[in-house]
Amino acid sequence: MKVLLKDILYKVSIEAVKGSTDISIQKIEFDSRKVQENDVFVAIRGTVSDGHEFIEKAIGLGATAIVCDTLPEVIASNITYIQVKDTNSALAFISANFYNNPSDKIRLVGVTGTNGKTTIASLLYQLYKKAGYKVGLLSTVKIMVDETEYKATHTTPDSLTINYYLNEMITVGCEYCFMEVSSHGVHQKRTEGLHFEGGVFTNLSHDHLDYHPTFAEYRDVKKSFFDYLPKTAFALTNVDDKNGAVMLQNTSARKLTYALKSYADYRAQILENQLSGLLLKINDNEVWVKLIGTFNAYNLLAIYGTAIELGMDSLEALRLLSELESVSGRFQFIVSANKVTAIVDYAHTPDALENVLKTINDIRTKNEKLISVVGCGGDRDKTKRPVMANIASQMSDTVIFTSDNPRTENPATIISEMEKGVEPQNYKKTLSIEDRKQAIKTACQLANAHDIILIAGKGHENYQEINGVRHHFDDMETIKEFLS
Repeated sequence: MKVLLKDILYKVSIEAVKGSTDISIQKIEFDSRKVQENDVFVAIRGTVSDGHEFIEKAIGLGATAIVCDTLPEVIASNITYIQVKDTNSALAFISANFYNNPSDKIRLVGVTGTNGKTTIASLLYQLYKKAGYKVGLLSTVKIMVDETEYKATHTTPDSLTINYYLNEMITVGCEYCFMEVSSHGVHQKRTEGLHFEGGVFTNLSHDHLDYHPTFAEYRDVKKSFFDYLPKTAFALTNVDDKNGAVMLQNTSARKLTYALKSYADYRAQILENQLSGLLLKINDNEVWVKLIGTFNAYNLLAIYGTAIELGMDSLEALRLLSELESVSGRFQFIVSANKVTAIVDYAHTPDALENVLKTINDIRTKNEKLISVVGCGGDRDKTKRPVMANIASQMSDTVIFTSDNPRTENPATIISEMEKGVEPQNYKKTLSIEDRKQAIKTACQLANAHDIILIAGKGHENYQEINGVRHHFDDMETIKEFLS
C-alpha cells in the first residue's frame, strides 16, 4: 500500500524538514530490524534502547524517510528527515493517517483503571456479539477482529498495531471496538490520534510504581486519557473509588457515574452473592448474572452504563448481562469430584487480591478451609510484595508463597521479600514453595472435601517467564491435573 509521505504528516508537530515530502512510502516501522525498501523509520526513545541510534541501520535497509526528534550529525542527501517534537506522538498520528484514521469509522470505547479493564472490555465485546453486531476487542488477553483471534503482547498495543487492527475491523464491517487503555499506553502516547466515543474508569490502586515514579503521576496519566476525550464522547467513572471524581475534573466529555455505595447515574445493589452468581438490582430492575463477587458487580454496572450510553435499550442490556460468561483467568473456577473448589484469578495487585479473597470469604460458610497460592512478578514494583503477602496470610487459612513470573530475578529473593509482610500471628499459616507446580500440587494435597483453593497472579497466562524464556505453564491446566 503506497501513500505519499506528505499525506501522513497531518497533525504531526513538525520542527524541521530536510528533503522532499512528496515521495511514496511503502509502510511505517519503528523497529529498525523490520525496515524494508521505501519505508518510513520512526526513531522512538524507549526504556531499553533509543531508535535514534539505529537511523543509519534503517537507511542501510532501504528507509527513504526518517522521523526523529534530534537530527543526526550526518544528513544523507537522498533521504527525507522530519524532525518532530515527540516521536511517540508523531508515530501515533502518522499511523492513524496511514490507515486513513480508522477510529473515526468505528465506535471506540476505552477502559482504564488498575483492575477490571480486561473483564469490562472483554464482556462488552461478548455482550455486543450476543446482540448480533460485528465487534472488535483490544485487550491484554487477546485481540479480536470480529470472529478472528490474534495474540496480544501488551495491554495497550503500540499505535501502529492499534491502527492496523482498527483498520482490519473496519474492513470486515465491525461497528464497535472495546479497548483496554493502560497507563503505559497513555504515557507513551499510543492512544493519541484516536477518536474515542467513550471512556470508562474502573478504580485506582497500588500498581506500576516500577514505571511511574509516584502514585500521583500514575493517577494523573490515567486522568489525562479523560482530559482529551472530545465533547461528543461520554466519560463514565466509578464514584465509589476516591479517584473516580478526579478523572472527570477537566474532561469536555459528557460526565456520568456508576456506584454501589454512592449516588450515581447508574446504581446497583447486591441482593444475593453466591458461587453460582449474583442477583443485582440495577436502576430499579433485578437481574441474575453468572459472575460473582462485589468487584464483578462494579464491572457489570460499568458494562450496563456503557451499553446504555451507546444507545442500547435498557431491558435488552439487562437481558444480555444475564447471559455473560466469565473471562478466562478472571475468577474462573472448577469443582472436583471430591467437592474441592479451585479458583484461578489474575489478581496481581494488593487491591485485586483483597477483592478476590473478600469475595470468597463473603460466600463461604467458614466450615471449609481456604488455601491460597500467591506469587509476585520479578522486575516489577517490589513495594507490593510484602503488602500482598500480608493480605493473603490474613484472609486465608493457609497460604503458599511461590513463583509468579520471576523474569530475571531470583524467585527465592522475591518470596523472602513477600514473607517480610506476614504478621507474627500468621506465620503458622504460611508455606514457601519456589516451584509453582509443586506449590499447586501441595495445595491440592492439603485440601479436603468442600475446601477452596485460590491460585492468584497469572490468570489467563499460559506461560511462566524465567530469565527471558517463556515456559509453558497454565494454572487452570495444572490444578485440573492434580484434582482429577
